[in-house]
Amino acid sequence: MFSSFMINTWIAATAIAFVAAFIGFFVVVRRSAFAAHALPLGAFPGAAAANLLGIDPLIGLLVFVGMGVLLLRQLVRMGRRDVGTGLVLVLFLGVGALLLSMTSAYAPAVFSLLFGEVLGVSDADLWPILGICALVVTGIALYFRPLLLDSTFPDLAALQGIRAARMDLVFLTLLALVTATALPVVGAFLVFTLLVGPPAAAQALSGNPMRVLVLSVVFAEGCIWSAIALSYWTNWPIGFFVGTIGAGLFTVARSYRHWNQRQRNFVVL
Repeated sequence: MFSSFMINTWIAATAIAFVAAFIGFFVVVRRSAFAAHALPLGAFPGAAAANLLGIDPLIGLLVFVGMGVLLLRQLVRMGRRDVGTGLVLVLFLGVGALLLSMTSAYAPAVFSLLFGEVLGVSDADLWPILGICALVVTGIALYFRPLLLDSTFPDLAALQGIRAARMDLVFLTLLALVTATALPVVGAFLVFTLLVGPPAAAQALSGNPMRVLVLSVVFAEGCIWSAIALSYWTNWPIGFFVGTIGAGLFTVARSYRHWNQRQRNFVVL
């Protein structure tokens, strides 16, 4: 499990889980789970386009998530966020279907992009992943306070001169970068789990933002490490374990919160 060919997997997964926990905190606070689901699937045709053009799939992913962010912002301005997100999702899935129909050479890689490829991280893949993760961490550090204020108290943020449209663009851009980076490792369907499961479980256990962030990181790292180990031992897809563990974390956290509240009410009575 800790052989030389697995080292890149552990490093990449650790970095991705770390940044996913941070941006996932804002996904949960801003109630943007649908966007966190749509952008990974919207980025999927980018890899197909890159294959057709013979370029690095990460370039295609970044281009398409960038397009997704711009389209999402424009559609949101014209109507409801959920409708705009849904339109971006179906548009990009349609484009992806078209691109996939134009080549058969891409078919073997479809499964790994949808559900993840735990052993597919090479040295050439690792450095771009770490570079983008560092960029996301820098962005979060620079915009953490205004993003948090805009996410929790938008009226107060507006009074302090923080523009909601700008914060929305910053948030979607960081989310898109995390999506493009994580998709080749954990897959389009399971990026959503890392972005929502651990942060939602952490929020169920605490109302303190810093404590929630720490718990989100702990839960996300535990989730991805456990998934890698179980995938290695069983030869089952990593996506199955990421999804199962993520859902289990949230279920246990919500159950504990409910039980704790009942205990407090019982003591008061």
